[in-house]
Amino acid sequence: MLYPMSILNGEGAKTEFTGISFAGKGQNLDNGFKVIHKAPHTSSMVNAKSISKNGGKCTYRSLVRIGEKAVHSKASVSCESLMLDDSSVSDTIPVNDIRTDEVEFSHEAKIGKISDKAIFYLMSRGLSEEDALGLIVRGFAYPISKELPMEYAVEMNNLINLEIEGAIG
Repeated sequence: MLYPMSILNGEGAKTEFTGISFAGKGQNLDNGFKVIHKAPHTSSMVNAKSISKNGGKCTYRSLVRIGEKAVHSKASVSCESLMLDDSSVSDTIPVNDIRTDEVEFSHEAKIGKISDKAIFYLMSRGLSEEDALGLIVRGFAYPISKELPMEYAVEMNNLINLEIEGAIG
C-alpha cells in the first residue's frame, strides 16, 4: 500500500504526484494520493497509472479536498489502468470534496484491456506477439517514463520487458 499526502497551506503552493505500479500473480496493490488544498491559488496534479497481469489486482484511491478558503485553486487527477488478461482486476475509488465554487477541477479515470486488434495489427507489421505487447505497454507507460531521469527510464523499460516475458499465452 502506497498513499502519500500533500497539504497545501501556503498561497500559491503546488504539488505533483506521478506514479506507476505493476501487479502480477498473487499481488494486490493498493495505492493512490491524497491532497488537501487549504490556501488560495494552490494547484495539484496527479498522474497515476497501473498495469496488472496474471490475476494481479490494482486499486487506486484518491482524495482531493479543496477547502472554502482555497479559492482560485486548480486540481487535476488522471488515473489509467491497463489489464493484460481476463483474470486481472483494476478499481478506482476517487473521493472529490470540493467546498468552493471558485476552482478548476478535473478528474479522469480509464480502465481497459489491450485490444486483440492492436496486437494483430502490430504482428501484421512484423512484430512478434510478445514484442507487440511490450510496445503497447511501454507506450502506456511513456508519459511516466519521460518524466524520469534517463537512467531510471531505461531501468523502468527493462522492468516492463521482464514483466512482459511470459505474459502471452
